[in-house]
Amino acid sequence: MQKISNNETWPQKNRTASEGNVGGQTFMWMVESNFTDFNRLAYGVLEFILSPSNLNAAYLQVRRNKGAGGVDKMEVESLKDYLVKNKAELLASILRGCYRPNPVRRVEIPKDNGQKRQLGIPTVVDRVIQQAIARVLSGLYEPQFSDHSYGFRPKRNAHQALEKCRKYITEGYVYAVDLDLEKFFDKVNHSKLIEVLSRTIKDGRVVSLIHKYLNAGVQIGGQLEASEAGVPQGGPLSPLLSNIMLNELDKELERRGHKFVRYADDLVIWCKSKRGAERVMVSIIRFIEQKLFLKVNKEKSQVARHNNVKFLGYSFYKTKGEGRLRIHPKSAAKMKARIKVLTSRSNGWGNERRKEALRQYIIGWVNYFKLADMEKLLKMVDEWYRRRLRMVIWKQWKRIKTRLTNLTKLGVKKSKAWEWANSRKGYWHLANSFILATSITTEKLHQAGYIFFSDQYQKVRIKT
Repeated sequence: MQKISNNETWPQKNRTASEGNVGGQTFMWMVESNFTDFNRLAYGVLEFILSPSNLNAAYLQVRRNKGAGGVDKMEVESLKDYLVKNKAELLASILRGCYRPNPVRRVEIPKDNGQKRQLGIPTVVDRVIQQAIARVLSGLYEPQFSDHSYGFRPKRNAHQALEKCRKYITEGYVYAVDLDLEKFFDKVNHSKLIEVLSRTIKDGRVVSLIHKYLNAGVQIGGQLEASEAGVPQGGPLSPLLSNIMLNELDKELERRGHKFVRYADDLVIWCKSKRGAERVMVSIIRFIEQKLFLKVNKEKSQVARHNNVKFLGYSFYKTKGEGRLRIHPKSAAKMKARIKVLTSRSNGWGNERRKEALRQYIIGWVNYFKLADMEKLLKMVDEWYRRRLRMVIWKQWKRIKTRLTNLTKLGVKKSKAWEWANSRKGYWHLANSFILATSITTEKLHQAGYIFFSDQYQKVRIKT
């Protein structure tokens, strides 16, 4: 293994644009403002993907993303050494069409409903190649994608999708067709996806390479399983391929003139009447299952009024004719469960670690849910949250002498401090007592470095 150089980029030597390319192919079309000119030829997209500038950008992105290693156990830190030694052979094998991607490593992460989401972690080398493919294909497909699609796209986000839903509700579209695609990333039909890709990508070698990634297989423990369907979540290509597949659904909905919003595989179609929404649901499910060969979870899919819909963690309501956003009860419950973990009195954390973990979580959570009207909710959450902090602090003052000293410093009369220092009541009960509520005050917690939901919410609401 060669020593990593100080220049943290894809290892390359000085070369002309056309060196190593087949058939005299050059990169004269590589201009950021025009990604599609090179695709006018049936041959040449693969050379664009493997161009030094594109590979370098892909390599740097993989390094920034870090992440766990794949089945070969190579970590991101070892990637440059490997590429310095094997770059030429790797690129030659891809150009010859004999490159074989490694299987993905199966990882399962728990979901809110108790089930598990299956992730497929490619090797770091395959992540670089997939990232290089995704960079080029994104330029090709972005002009084709629908304005109603917001997930995994540049300059688009969940807040824009939610604002679009709010606008539809204000316009009177108060019934929603809430569709749940059953295990979408695991059910994508490979033949259909390849057919869709082939309409735009005229370089068959690129389509073939993507097909190899789809068929690379999955390693579960020590066993290798075939991947006959699905686009494994966890690789750089899967978000783009999912958008390419579901763009077929977007086009059909646009052709029919529907008002809809899609974020990845979360889809809501807005209608003005319940009867109309029910008709739309039947016909769209038929299209999804018969034309795209995907599966709709009919138990989770529903026609509902706007105030009974959960979309991207939010729900909706209408007041004075205007659509508004609020946090869904499940999202609030999930947040409280997380705070309960972070303020556990038996996790062995020090104060600084707990403060930092709480700070990061609260800022991130509020920034995501800042569109919701939730001032009253957050005030109640903060009261409960402060009680949990007092519970943790009281347990840290475990010794009677320590409790007496600290209560006295906080202004409690010594006789009263002695009485409470000797109390045998439980931590949670004492955390709500008058003594602790008036000594370990909100101001004291602020001074100690704790932040609260209501304060952060006011900051981001002012900015927006």
